[in-house]
Amino acid sequence: MRLFVAVVPPDDVLDDLEEHLEPRREAGPEIRWTDRNQWHITLAFLGDVPERRLDDLTEALARSAARRDPLVLRLAGAGAFPSPYAARILWAGVEQVRGDLGAVADGIRHASNKVGATPDGTRFSPHVTLGRFHRPTEATRWIRALDAWEGPAWRVEQLALVESHLGEGRGRRPRYEVLAELPLRLRPPRTD
Repeated sequence: MRLFVAVVPPDDVLDDLEEHLEPRREAGPEIRWTDRNQWHITLAFLGDVPERRLDDLTEALARSAARRDPLVLRLAGAGAFPSPYAARILWAGVEQVRGDLGAVADGIRHASNKVGATPDGTRFSPHVTLGRFHRPTEATRWIRALDAWEGPAWRVEQLALVESHLGEGRGRRPRYEVLAELPLRLRPPRTD
């Protein structure tokens, strides 16, 4: 099973991003744009995990998520990997309005590793992949076109454990299936 843990933005946030991107998609034939159902913030890419580890992994991830308070995030700005001058991936940035997404990702990666689902070793860099260039491209015009955009803020109350089915989506893209929702800690109501 090819798995990752992610924050999936709600529909209103995705609607806003889609509305912003729509007129730009036609101007970018050098980009293979991602589909809306692929937009997420990866906290940990776990790669191939044996199915026999799924229950233990899900329990460990749920415990880790439950120790963290909900977050408030916003998609804003843009960038490119590995650099704007030899871009392969165009992305939307993630602004942390409240909470520490890096600490949540660290906890998820640690919990995964403890049950033998070792995350890849890439440095956590929160983003939403918008598209992939067919070849390394100077992408500063794309970054400028998207950099001023700022989406609505939203409250993150859960994470998702997702299975990626390679080549099963539209245009041979991956198809994502949420296997488990992992609630963050809900604070008790104030009694003031």
